[in-house]
Amino acid sequence: MSEELTPENPETEEAEPVKQRKNGLYPGVSDELAASMKSGWADTELHGLEPIAQAAHTAERRAALSARFPGERLVIPAGRLKTRSNDTEYAFRASTEYAYLTGDQTQDGVLVLEPVDGGHEATVYLLPRSDRENGEFWLDGQGELWVGRRHSLTEAEQLLGIPAKDVRELPAALTEATGPVRSVRGHDAVIEAALTDKVTAERDEELRVFLSEARLVKDAFEISELAKACDITARGFEDVVKVLDKAEATSERYIEGTFFLRARIEGNDIGYGSICAAGPHATTLHWVRNDGAVRSGELLLLDAGVETNDLYTADVTRTLPINGTFTPLQRKIYDAVYEAQVAGIAAVKPGAGFRDFHDAAQRVLTEKLVEWGLLGDRTVDEVLELGLQRRWTLHGTGHMLGMDVHDCAAARTESYVNGTLEPGVCLTVEPGLYFQADDLTVPEEYRGIGVRIEDDILVTEDGNRNLSDKLPRQADEVEAWMARVKG
Repeated sequence: MSEELTPENPETEEAEPVKQRKNGLYPGVSDELAASMKSGWADTELHGLEPIAQAAHTAERRAALSARFPGERLVIPAGRLKTRSNDTEYAFRASTEYAYLTGDQTQDGVLVLEPVDGGHEATVYLLPRSDRENGEFWLDGQGELWVGRRHSLTEAEQLLGIPAKDVRELPAALTEATGPVRSVRGHDAVIEAALTDKVTAERDEELRVFLSEARLVKDAFEISELAKACDITARGFEDVVKVLDKAEATSERYIEGTFFLRARIEGNDIGYGSICAAGPHATTLHWVRNDGAVRSGELLLLDAGVETNDLYTADVTRTLPINGTFTPLQRKIYDAVYEAQVAGIAAVKPGAGFRDFHDAAQRVLTEKLVEWGLLGDRTVDEVLELGLQRRWTLHGTGHMLGMDVHDCAAARTESYVNGTLEPGVCLTVEPGLYFQADDLTVPEEYRGIGVRIEDDILVTEDGNRNLSDKLPRQADEVEAWMARVKG
């Protein structure tokens, strides 16, 4: 039997053979087959590739990062495959920090910024094309004939606009490196092991915070991607409305699968687990089991977003009458949430505090709860001071949006929730009212009703732009839209 070299040790004389699956049907590889597999393949190298659409933007982002940490080596990994079960893996999604700075989405990739002359030289370390000499390309589970062709390092350089090297050489190089180092943690255990004596948690957190805050204001490419994500998401909501009768015959999973199909056809994936909450499930904020019944006469709270191929996600919620028409009580509660959202969106503008839209929406909801007699003789101001409305409003009214559905999460409080809005910020406005099925403090007819309306709002020079406005919000418009879509 031939003695093949492993991809981990491509030049080692005493390398082990490429590992084969236990209980595979073939016991080994004959010398003749090994020789056959090494030859007779056409040259498939791609030439003259154009840079990816965001290459100029990623260069600007790396320049800002370089300026913030002069004289320090910066290491940002994409991450590695995670095992789902036995020898199957979860679909890979590159770390947000890595994709933001490179535009690349391949597993095992690592961006390294080496300090040079007051600035940095960027190198992206990647897996090269799988080796044909050692049999990796057809014997290894991650070889080309199993999972598809990778770009060569030369091709990657052309696409990304960054010099590329073999990532298998990086751990040893990092182990030998000297000088200050910062790294984004939590994505690549091999890289972290190589840096274990060179980094500190405090310094690495400063890097993570900076990269989170860098995404608070979106550039032109990002805004375009978010608008695209919202447009695709709107089509996904239309798809769902068209099949509500089939969902009634099955379950919430029909809704989930229908939206997922749109996400995979026009985008990369869903940006987060779709919340397809029918009836009383709408009162559970993150209902992602999606295994419940869909009944005529009840409401469907659909919170879902498409992630584009460049990893920017929408985050939109509509609460829809499953039979196409709100009952009087459903409409009363829905209209209250709608009024709150209108007030919240109006508060999104340059110079406003991030909290302003939350406060505006919460005040409207509180006024309604007091008007309905659910808070005794408390005044609106008393309720807000004590936070009593939160029994039924539960969550904050919005969050930053971008490559992560809850984007910029590591940003400092003073830059985020205590910060000031400026053009280019993109956030959600999503007030809701939730009356739990077992809540004895509200009239029985309220119990089991949950309503949330959510849109993706871009701060502009003169106010804001609703990126998800292709989906109607006002109750009459929702009913008319559903009737039209159903035909």
